[in-house]
Amino acid sequence: MKPENQSGVSGFLLLGLSEDPDLQPLLFGLFLSMYLVTVLGNLLIILAVSSDSHLHTPMYFFLSNLSLTDISFSTSTVPRMLVNIQRQSKIISYAGCLTQVCFVLIFAGMENFLLAAMAYDRYVAICHPLRYTAIMNPCLCVLLILLSLTISMADGLLHSLMVLRLSFCTDLEIPHFFCELDQVIKLACSDTLINNILVYVVTSVLGGVPLLGIIYSYIKIVSSILRMPSSGGKHKAFSTCGSYLSVVSLFYGTAFGVYISSAVTDSTRKSAVASLMYTVVPQMLNPFIYSLRNRDMKEALRKLIYSTLYFYEINVLDFPMNDLIIIQCTHEINYQTAPVKMYNCVL
Repeated sequence: MKPENQSGVSGFLLLGLSEDPDLQPLLFGLFLSMYLVTVLGNLLIILAVSSDSHLHTPMYFFLSNLSLTDISFSTSTVPRMLVNIQRQSKIISYAGCLTQVCFVLIFAGMENFLLAAMAYDRYVAICHPLRYTAIMNPCLCVLLILLSLTISMADGLLHSLMVLRLSFCTDLEIPHFFCELDQVIKLACSDTLINNILVYVVTSVLGGVPLLGIIYSYIKIVSSILRMPSSGGKHKAFSTCGSYLSVVSLFYGTAFGVYISSAVTDSTRKSAVASLMYTVVPQMLNPFIYSLRNRDMKEALRKLIYSTLYFYEINVLDFPMNDLIIIQCTHEINYQTAPVKMYNCVL
């Protein structure tokens, strides 16, 4: 195949999950539904945390950032695929492909670091409860977020710049629904040894260190819980960490599944489906896991829904139509017996 340098490559072809034209409307509806559920579910988590003062704690601060990362992660891949299906086009520009590679790496790294930060937060809360407020202060929480973002951005930019040095062949078909770094490197005609070494080293360090931190934190957490004298305290501690462990298992389980499936099978379609499992599915399920397994989050969501439904009420008032009437209403809601409302309206 004839090699071309990076300046001569106009774009790549994203083959997607299936080339069957009859399946395209089904795939479009399925991915559009999954994307809307992901965005709305995670947006509800962010709104619930920001609106409820009881959730202004480090744990929920990290959770709201995780929800924002999930929205961004899905937005970096799914909308482009929906546009391609709608236009019946598989082309993505060279610059667009590199941009997608960069953002996927950034948000995957952010999710990885945020899960590690949340594990450390639970470790301090359960193993050092008396020092929790002093250790997990707002400055440390913001610093952890900024550090995670900085390292993730450096990782994404590094890999993207390393792809720029590669020359590509005329066969530019990517058997995925988005530009995955590994698939882009495989299309190169030039030597990719440095790129592959960099991928393995960076993945091992930036993926392995947070995972080891999570494992260590939960070994200490479980040992601390088992030493608790009361069964009620044990149940509360396990229920607090249960939703987090579900999210960690979902994210790392699907990520490891991708690499295992790519190692044991040569089927590009199976590899594409495996990639779907870690780029779309965990981000969609995270809000359900936290809202269904966390009592504080369920209460915050209930308050948010009630306050949204009853914040404004239109009253039919007998005023001339040419008069401009501005009514400001405030109300109090008993969330246990809603919809009981008391209004104080000022004209």
